[in-house]
Amino acid sequence: MGMWELVATERARLVEALGTLDDEQWAAPSLCEGWTTKDTLAHVVSTAEMTPPRFFLGLASAGFSFGRLMDRNVAAVGADLVPRLLERLSARVHTRNAPPGPTGSWLVETVAHGEDIAYPTSTAIAHSEEALVAAADSAKGTQPLLGAKKRVAGLRLRADDVAWETGEGPEVRGPLRLLVLAMVGRPPVLDDLHGDGVAQLRARS
Repeated sequence: MGMWELVATERARLVEALGTLDDEQWAAPSLCEGWTTKDTLAHVVSTAEMTPPRFFLGLASAGFSFGRLMDRNVAAVGADLVPRLLERLSARVHTRNAPPGPTGSWLVETVAHGEDIAYPTSTAIAHSEEALVAAADSAKGTQPLLGAKKRVAGLRLRADDVAWETGEGPEVRGPLRLLVLAMVGRPPVLDDLHGDGVAQLRARS
């Protein structure tokens, strides 16, 4: 399956899983610092609706601050109620809109931000194993924005639920969805990972 097909699969499964959350869960802090779970959903929707021209225009109007641009987009898109946000994401499942960047990064974003919402709300997303592996492979070498390449340098990451591993050194093991979150810098999931390398990874997160 191609990368965009995997993005579509994950978007569809994300919409399905998140339709079960209640108002209290949507107000809870996500794993993205400073964002609620609803804010994180708004960011996912914003990315799915973004185009390169809109991205560059928005970046310029935000003083070329990527963080300011994201916050503006979250505020604008997040003005909608959650059911409408899920409808908007559902409508973008098979589209290939995105800011400029490698397609693999949008798969990582979909998987990671889905879990940014699911993990703190104890919600299960039925991830495609193929999508998780592709997301992990994309994330492990990414340095700009995510910082994953330096974060996992000198460590061996090994999934205990699917056949995936990378790197050499002290081991960090656990479910692949949590390894993806650990790679992109989500400290709370480290409590659910195991191995001699967890302490080093914690120091870098």
